Amino acid sequence: MRNLKMIVQYDGSRYKGWQKQKGVDLTIQSKLENVLSKMTGEEVQVVGCGRTDTGVHAENYVANFHTASTMKIDEIQDYLYEYLPEDIVVKSMKDTSERFHARYNVKSKTYVYRINNNKFRDVFSRRYVYHLNEELNLQYMKDAAKVLIGTHDFQSFTSLKSNTKSTVRTINYINISDNNGVIEIEVNGNGFLLNMVRIITGTLLEAGRGKYSAADIEKILMEKKRSEAGPIAPAKGLCLKVVNY
Repeated sequence: MRNLKMIVQYDGSRYKGWQKQKGVDLTIQSKLENVLSKMTGEEVQVVGCGRTDTGVHAENYVANFHTASTMKIDEIQDYLYEYLPEDIVVKSMKDTSERFHARYNVKSKTYVYRINNNKFRDVFSRRYVYHLNEELNLQYMKDAAKVLIGTHDFQSFTSLKSNTKSTVRTINYINISDNNGVIEIEVNGNGFLLNMVRIITGTLLEAGRGKYSAADIEKILMEKKRSEAGPIAPAKGLCLKVVNY
């Protein structure tokens, strides 16, 4: 059996996230598995580097699958390009080690959240950028973000209800920049909880409005209650940028 690693780009606007669900066809994983299974005549299972929420996008999502097919890499990519929907593209593919696992071997991921902070929304980017016509103080946001860097219990920053799984994660950096009114919040960490990046974003936006100080962020972490953190930012502004192994 071959183990093939692929990098996938997708527009998540119309999908219910990465992970396949019973009775739901509109997931990225199910679309890939359906096409690969038809191509190989096998029941292909695609392993992803993690879940992405409904409506979230990916620039370089990493996945792998096993197959006995002897088709060439170019032939497989061409087949996928022809039969996958236009909003999913396999950018690259290669044979990899039998031991490679797209999820278990991840060292860190980088997500980018984009906010159009100009007066008017941009028609052409509206599906990928959250428009917010409110004055934001970027220094307040940066000061609040510094508190989140490092290893913490992020229970206040997830929609996860279960108490059986650890909510401790490490954030390596958060970069916040403004380019002509488009604010980018880039977050890199060793792993992310359900809705974690979007809740961090919503909380940093509240800091930008002057609602939270850096000291407040420390208290939110210590409280370990979802109700203490800010609102969840809309999914459309979030994109998985890089996965590191």
